[in-house]
Amino acid sequence: MSLELNQKAPDFQLLSNTGEEVKLSNYLGKNVVVYFYPKDMTPGCTTEACDFRDRHEQFTELDTVILGISPDPIERHKKFIEKHGLPFLLLVDEDHKVAEEYDVWKLKKNFGKEYMGIERSTFVIDKKGNVVKEWRKVRVKDHVESALQFIKDNLQ
Repeated sequence: MSLELNQKAPDFQLLSNTGEEVKLSNYLGKNVVVYFYPKDMTPGCTTEACDFRDRHEQFTELDTVILGISPDPIERHKKFIEKHGLPFLLLVDEDHKVAEEYDVWKLKKNFGKEYMGIERSTFVIDKKGNVVKEWRKVRVKDHVESALQFIKDNLQ
């Protein structure tokens, strides 16, 4: 499936690190940053999560919620949040159905091995529930700042 800008974001319902089900459509009326990342506790994913953590207050001031999604189980999400003091929800997509809906479940190559996994990607969803910006194959450095700037410039 391919997402189109300015179209409704695919709704989803996933278990969060708190044990509660989180539904994207429950956030209508707020901007939402949905970021997909490969794995808790890995260097790039930790940097990205901590960058979102460090700018969390600025996103909140812009009426924006941050949701991280990976295939990791709930217990791993809990440890990741505790270790790094993450103030936002991490959602469990163990069967990668939501990743597939957002077209971020991809064939990857690492050290000559091929496997399926998350292609680091971020989506900004406006208060009406439409995808208004996407970044695919994200490079972590300065990425969170770019997402924040996009929201400041376009969604106030």
